[in-house]
Amino acid sequence: MFEQTFKNIDDVLRRELSTELDYIEQSSWVMFLRYLDQLELDKADEAELKGEDYQFILDEEYRWANWAMPKNSKGELDHHKALNGPELVQFVETKLFPYLANFKKTTENPKTIEYKIGEIFGEIFNKIKSGYSLREVLEYADSMTFRSSKDKHELSHLYESKIKNMGNAGRNGGEYYTPRPLIRAMIQVINPVIGETVYDGACGSAGFLCEAYDYMLANMNLTTDNLRRLQEDTFYGKEKKPLAYVIGIMNMILHGIEAPNIIHTNTLGENIRDIQEKNRHHVILANPPFGGKERKEVQQNFDVKTSETASLFLQHFIKSLKTGGRAAIVIKNTFLSNTDNASVSLRKHLLESCNLHTILDMPAGTFTGAGVKTVVLFFTKGEPTKNIWYYQLDAGRNMGKTNPLNDKDMEEFITLSTSSRAQSRDERSHLETENSWLFNVNDLDENTLDLSPKNPNAPEEAPLRSPEVILAEMESLDEETNSILNQIKELI
Repeated sequence: MFEQTFKNIDDVLRRELSTELDYIEQSSWVMFLRYLDQLELDKADEAELKGEDYQFILDEEYRWANWAMPKNSKGELDHHKALNGPELVQFVETKLFPYLANFKKTTENPKTIEYKIGEIFGEIFNKIKSGYSLREVLEYADSMTFRSSKDKHELSHLYESKIKNMGNAGRNGGEYYTPRPLIRAMIQVINPVIGETVYDGACGSAGFLCEAYDYMLANMNLTTDNLRRLQEDTFYGKEKKPLAYVIGIMNMILHGIEAPNIIHTNTLGENIRDIQEKNRHHVILANPPFGGKERKEVQQNFDVKTSETASLFLQHFIKSLKTGGRAAIVIKNTFLSNTDNASVSLRKHLLESCNLHTILDMPAGTFTGAGVKTVVLFFTKGEPTKNIWYYQLDAGRNMGKTNPLNDKDMEEFITLSTSSRAQSRDERSHLETENSWLFNVNDLDENTLDLSPKNPNAPEEAPLRSPEVILAEMESLDEETNSILNQIKELI
């Protein structure tokens, strides 16, 4: 029922803004304030039932019902009280946003909704410069309800679609949107359980954290303690870019997490030598940005110096895993074969400190608009790698925007991976197929440690024919054609 509302909001925003990124940014802050309004009303109702008073987070002037949608006794917008035109824009930009941004200064606990309010409105600003257009957006947003799990589920689905459209709109495909079938497959193989923490230090729109939440919610005992732990003490993320941070927060809220543990920070600005046991996690799921470059001062935070962003993130993730912790990381496939000293050193560190038990080789076109080929590294920290199981995904078609990755494409990989979960990783030779094989790391070239996929089980391609053979076949076909033509002439 919300699909038309989303479309109406986008139609209004197209008059004011130019990109999909702007559409989702501006609709996000409006949706957040509408959500906050309903959250406060729910908490006030709960307090009243208990005979308690509820202390509203927002002062009365800044509550939705007073500035965004003041209504008359019939429940209709009160045009005498509602701000519009330049007055509305002035209120939003000079009073509302500064007031909300100040929460970050007055709130110490980053796990609270108050802190998230301060972070969000300290990072973005209103781009809807027509107060009449903004009034239309507010009226459409007012029709959205966040009170039932069904409502949130539908809204989260629609919001994910907006994120996907934003990712497909241009060069931000890999940065903002990892295909959800791939994320779901990674999570099923890693199998996070209640009591573990899940971390993504480059969380973007929080796709990994949201999908992990859905997976764990569906596979745990639904007790009050488990639900509280899932809500408050399970999912952790970091994000550098303001827009991605806001989208990630909103995405997690729509999936049911009231105050997401996402921090707005440059993860790579942290020295990995300062990471202590209390900072480590049981599970890491991530798709760090590939192709980025970092300055020399940032590189000093890492043992293996390189400007390649993804390689720095990989070091951060290894350091951030608990002993026995499990990770699934999307990375550019050239990481497996680059011959520069940093790449070789990092592969050596990964193989020696972790059991890199699986490499999933994804087909070109998996990330629409990104123009790169990727692999997924699955590893467990605390023991060296002995054997690597490779799986080369073959979807049987060229992938792209019109033929995206789907859940069915991932079924065989998931089945083979999860069926071997209870077994030793050294006993999986029976899982070899045309698309998968087991590789002993003792067979690696000691100098290059080249891990690029070389499938020994792929069907042999027919050898190319020599020019002589091709010419002989052409002559034979010419003779056959002439013979047929002569027969036709005789019949005539």
